[in-house]
Amino acid sequence: MRRNKDTDMDGSPALSTADLAFTGEDPRIDNRIWPGLADVPTGARASVSAKVADRLFRRAAADLDVRIEYPDGTLVGARREQEILPRMIIRNPDAFARRVGTSGLIGFGESYMAGDWTSPDLAAVLSVFASRMATLIPRPLQRLRALYVAKHPAQERNTEQNTRSNISRHYDLSNEMFETFLDETLTYSSALFSSTPTRVGQVRDVTVLRAPVPQITPKWEDFADAQRRKIDRLLDEAGVGAGTRLLEVGTGWGELCIRAAERGAVVRSVTLSSEQQSLARLRVAEAGHSESVQIDLLDYRNVDGEYDAIVSVEMIEAVGHQYWATYFRVLDKLLAPGGKVALQAITMPHDRMLQTRNTYTWVHKYIFPGGFLPSTEAIESITAEHTALRVRERLSMGQHYAETLRLWKERFAAHSAQAEALGFDETFRRMWHFYLCYSEAGFRSGYIDVQQLVLDKTGA
Repeated sequence: MRRNKDTDMDGSPALSTADLAFTGEDPRIDNRIWPGLADVPTGARASVSAKVADRLFRRAAADLDVRIEYPDGTLVGARREQEILPRMIIRNPDAFARRVGTSGLIGFGESYMAGDWTSPDLAAVLSVFASRMATLIPRPLQRLRALYVAKHPAQERNTEQNTRSNISRHYDLSNEMFETFLDETLTYSSALFSSTPTRVGQVRDVTVLRAPVPQITPKWEDFADAQRRKIDRLLDEAGVGAGTRLLEVGTGWGELCIRAAERGAVVRSVTLSSEQQSLARLRVAEAGHSESVQIDLLDYRNVDGEYDAIVSVEMIEAVGHQYWATYFRVLDKLLAPGGKVALQAITMPHDRMLQTRNTYTWVHKYIFPGGFLPSTEAIESITAEHTALRVRERLSMGQHYAETLRLWKERFAAHSAQAEALGFDETFRRMWHFYLCYSEAGFRSGYIDVQQLVLDKTGA
């Protein structure tokens, strides 16, 4: 449990730099942009659900290392006289309970967007909840999960017809908006802050490595080099060098293309984001590599050719579990004999993956429509069943993602006025702050992980 020693005059934790811009009580919700968000659920069913949700929430939080403050002075959470706990401040208890009672975790996130609650250190509060996620809901109610959780909309399933729209809703928001919080490499995935992993075991034919937790809190000036270190390790593991025919699935903003081209590789990269394609092409041209790098607006299912190496960084999360076998079959078909695949993938434990694969979440609704995180077991079993690809090595680096997200969060908060000038309203900025903190909490608590995986072909 992280202890915050910085306090206000009343002894409560001081506002962190990253949360200063997101603690207002009354965000102005534009119904034209956010239809229905300002509407608190009403009616008999919403009232009953609110009472149940309020009772369950208070009971679940009673022993958590968090301080939940209500307007009437009620405090919920563990009592730690010598420790300052993360604060969750409920501004509108009735609206909060109605949203959570009606929409569960979607309502929990929406209530933050609407200003029903806030926190001086949102990531710390969410980390506490994430660390106890498996036990927050009583087990009898967990068995009824399928009856009350929302289902994925059919139009967000990652068919070839839908995927472009799903990708566009996130990655085509605005290159300038992403520039408000990304470093100079414009890399939108986990950095790697140390280069020497620890070998922790062997699981069947897979070597398991772990990146040591950063001993010194990474600073902004460390960030770009840590992103390059991550990219270089993937290129090294895939064997990318002079003359390598490299396929990148998921372009981002072009940094991996540039670094591969600097090694003398011939690169083809595919993306479904027109905004990313445009800026990535510009950055490649400015780096002097237009002749060796081709960036296409193309679904991975329609890629042709043969490649000595394939690299894909945090793209599998957007594939959808229904299409994982298709994804790996495509990689298998495109990889030349003797070639390697290097993936960076956000993962979750296998049992949790099975429990949640049909659940529609706040992240799906507002951030990544159609997305879903695999487990390492799922990747290994699907590749073994449907392809000649086999996982040979995986590196766990989840705490590095927590630090990556912390830096993004702080940078976005510091550039909130710039995001506003670009047309992103206060509700959007609260939503994005919640997303970054929610993600940081997942990695910091160990609820999710990020891994670099190396695959080759059997018999190659």
